[in-house]
Amino acid sequence: MPSQILDNALGAVGHTPLIRLDKIAKGNGLQCNLLAKVEYMSAGGSVKDRIAKAMVEAAEKEGKLIPGKSVVIEPTSGNTGIGLAMACAIKVNRPMLDDVVDKGYSVIITLPNKMSLEKEALLRALGAEVIRTPTEAAWDAPESHIGVAQRLQREIPHGIILDQYRNVNNPLAHEYTTGPEIIEAVTSTPSTSEHPSSEKVDVMIAGAGTGGTITGLSRAMKKKHNKDCIVIAIDPKGSILAVPDALNEDGSGSQYIVEGIGYDFIPDVLSRDPSDVDEWVKTSDEESFTAVQSLMRTEGLLVGGSSGSALAGALRWLKSDAGKEVASTKGKNVVVLLADGIRNYMSKSWFLKIAMESEPSPLASAIAQVLGNPPTETAGDKELPAPVTAVHEEAQRRRAPVPQSGSPEFATSVSH
Repeated sequence: MPSQILDNALGAVGHTPLIRLDKIAKGNGLQCNLLAKVEYMSAGGSVKDRIAKAMVEAAEKEGKLIPGKSVVIEPTSGNTGIGLAMACAIKVNRPMLDDVVDKGYSVIITLPNKMSLEKEALLRALGAEVIRTPTEAAWDAPESHIGVAQRLQREIPHGIILDQYRNVNNPLAHEYTTGPEIIEAVTSTPSTSEHPSSEKVDVMIAGAGTGGTITGLSRAMKKKHNKDCIVIAIDPKGSILAVPDALNEDGSGSQYIVEGIGYDFIPDVLSRDPSDVDEWVKTSDEESFTAVQSLMRTEGLLVGGSSGSALAGALRWLKSDAGKEVASTKGKNVVVLLADGIRNYMSKSWFLKIAMESEPSPLASAIAQVLGNPPTETAGDKELPAPVTAVHEEAQRRRAPVPQSGSPEFATSVSH
């Protein structure tokens, strides 16, 4: 991580730590090194900071962004939007004079309803406008987050979609930053008797959403570091990204709760070529959230749901016939990318269940004996605190249907 003074927060994008998951590895009987690339420690809180910075800076160099005029519009699950809003906020030239016009870029984010209220709140705090869209809408429907973004781009002067689904700077950001950071950490850490190491990345595992992360990481590993690196992509049940297509039959068409990975279409930046991605693993919401709890309770890592998916998929692969040789080999380095943190999901019911409805610990019984309270009562046994209830009510209030183009409601939704 940077050890010098930075000019602004964009200098703190990336440069995230690679951390051993020794307790989880031991608990699952693994002999290999299980390592986590912890992306929530990036400035904006996720792996998507990297592509946001790369796409904005590339668009500036190409003359596609005009200070004071351009309106950056992006359909997103939230994290790319947060990264873009952060980058554009930093790009604003805002002197301490009320009569000086900002010279940066305005931001509009279209966000499916299922995405957390925390993401919307962060986007608005960074100065972005947010339009919610129906989660169930097909990707190519006019009311989807992609369709609404395209409509806004057509109708708003100087609107531009940087388009994480097609923008080559998405995978390039990971090929040129995330991958090399992982490689440097692994190769610069010497093998010891306590932690034997092949001193190379033997397996790389990450979730797939737009596909830019897994594609860029694969190219960094296979082309520039270790041609024999095994790259595993994680896809939630209900998504169609996995190869072969037969993998997607279980849960086909179902909605999944985990955010930021999986899609109902194949983004252009995703390479499904077996030479790039060796194997795909499908995960369920339940095992993903169980893995989140494990990362928190055993390793102290406050990760989001898709990070749980990545770990759950990694452990499943390591216990499979394909992965058991790696799992049983001391010194093999298995890297799992943890894409974001729990900051984005603290009002979600799956997290509240983990945090507030867990079984009482032995210590709870001791506390109860001292204080005279029953040890079994948790927040899950009674009404949620008023602030939490208010968060849920606000989330529901904001999730109104997307107005149709040309209607008075549409004009109002854009202006506000």
